[in-house]
Amino acid sequence: MKSFAPLLLLPAAAAFSTSSITNTRASTALHGVNGIWNTANDFGKGKFRFYDGLDSYMKPFPDEDRELYPEMFKLPKGTYEVPLSKPCGIIFEEIESNCGVYVADLVEGGNAYSQGVIQKGDVLVGMTAVQIAGAKWERRLIPARKFGFDLVVDAIGSNDIKWGCNNVILMLERPGEADSEEVDKFLEFFEPPADTPWKLPV
Repeated sequence: MKSFAPLLLLPAAAAFSTSSITNTRASTALHGVNGIWNTANDFGKGKFRFYDGLDSYMKPFPDEDRELYPEMFKLPKGTYEVPLSKPCGIIFEEIESNCGVYVADLVEGGNAYSQGVIQKGDVLVGMTAVQIAGAKWERRLIPARKFGFDLVVDAIGSNDIKWGCNNVILMLERPGEADSEEVDKFLEFFEPPADTPWKLPV
């Protein structure tokens, strides 16, 4: 198992770097206004192009969806979102080689430490990242349970002020409180389909 230096020491990437490997997405019954994923010329447009927290992101959905799928409008038990200014001040360690990270420690006096929400042992399951296609861009919440350390660093770095990002939003799971299967089922809704610029190398 490898340990890594605090993220505050690592350079920020200009945008989230991904390979051309496609990713299949489990279907979900919930549909947004014009869908939450933008393809072709619609990339970078619409109400879902910038993720700034679950509550604000889900506002465009009608009351009918809220009644039919109430579980999609709140985070699963034992899971929480944290908006953090950079540098985050988190020391991540990989769970397996290049697959999954957890919070090994917090830098004393750093942003995560001062906020007082994140704890050692919490597992990163989602995070915001910026993707660019030509002159357009989007910031999305991306499921991150299978991300290795380098991909996590790239994603954090992509949340740059030049894209309107004054923070990075991390979604974490607390072992012993969360049901990982329930969390993964919730995050299926945020999996990028293969026909968008969001093609993830995991």
